[in-house]
Amino acid sequence: MSNKVGIVALLFSVVALVLILMVFQRLPSSAAPVQEGASATQADVGDSEVKKVVWHADFADPRRFSAMLTSINNMVTTFQNDLVDYDVRIVFVSYGIRFLTNDKLVGTPFVEDAALVKRRASLMGRLRSLQEVQEVKLELCEITRKAIGLPQEKLIEGVESVPSGVVRITELQHQGFAYLKVE
Repeated sequence: MSNKVGIVALLFSVVALVLILMVFQRLPSSAAPVQEGASATQADVGDSEVKKVVWHADFADPRRFSAMLTSINNMVTTFQNDLVDYDVRIVFVSYGIRFLTNDKLVGTPFVEDAALVKRRASLMGRLRSLQEVQEVKLELCEITRKAIGLPQEKLIEGVESVPSGVVRITELQHQGFAYLKVE
């Protein structure tokens, strides 16, 4: 009987050790550098816990943009339902600038067309909802904006300017962001 007790005790010890090792594997490494200005919560949780996605918007087609907005909304809603922290961004380059302003962009390669006129209000409302309610970040390539001479004030509120959209996408990918683009 004491043999059975010893075996059971050994078995419990092994299970306990396995559980402890599993817990330690999930904890963030204390040796990992914490970015200056990061809150204790961010440092404790670790970036691996946050789902990071960058969407690339460099096209003119309003239907394609609508499809992208639907995909982003579905993604963010799933993250929220699953109680998953997320950082979702849209980087606008080239023709993508059309979706960040109500300006007709006359005299530029990005001038609005009939399809955009027809859908602009709906697309703008959906984009603003993603930005304001679901905290999707909007970033615009300064090279594009400056090339067409569009004043910053003509952009919708809350758009962050980045020096180069494609460089920004590359930076985000190196920070662990998944890259997505609607084709």
